[in-house]
Amino acid sequence: MPSQPARVSTDRGQWPAGLYDRLLEQRIVMAHGLLDDDAATRLCAQLLTLDAENSQPIRLELQSLDAELSAALTVMSVLDVLRAPVCAYVGAHIRGPALGVLAAAGRRYAYASAFFMLVEPQTHIDGTAADVQSHERQLTIMIGELVSRLAEATGRDRKEIRTDFERQRLLNVDDAIEYGLIQQRAEPRRPIRTGLTPND
Repeated sequence: MPSQPARVSTDRGQWPAGLYDRLLEQRIVMAHGLLDDDAATRLCAQLLTLDAENSQPIRLELQSLDAELSAALTVMSVLDVLRAPVCAYVGAHIRGPALGVLAAAGRRYAYASAFFMLVEPQTHIDGTAADVQSHERQLTIMIGELVSRLAEATGRDRKEIRTDFERQRLLNVDDAIEYGLIQQRAEPRRPIRTGLTPND
């Protein structure tokens, strides 16, 4: 099933009245679906805005997240420069380049229902032979950056990670902890109080 465009908490109109502001007050950023370049721009803007306000931790919720390679690298580069510590929480699945976003977070947690899919980025190349060659060279560099970040976060060899991507390895939470993608399971969290009734 194709991923839907990622929703992030900068998209005020996609959230019930009051919930958007409550999320910001608690320094929570959420993304799910397909993280494309536009969604990455919005996500980075949200992270940078919260970082500019103060250096208190930011909670990054990654729910059923896939990502285009360029978009993932963009978010990773912003996470690298934030002064505020970022704690990432994974729910449902996270796959492919989105794992790089997870790896760039300082602390990494997962809910019991989470699973992790190591799959190669999906690409479609059009154009002349020279265009295809140039794109393939750039793609090789970008995949190398992704693999390096995952190797740094997990302590695993780059070749092992590349092999796992080629084999489309699937990890549950316990596997992900052993692999080094996740540091620990997420503890149950109290519901966010929005002041809304169920009928709002």
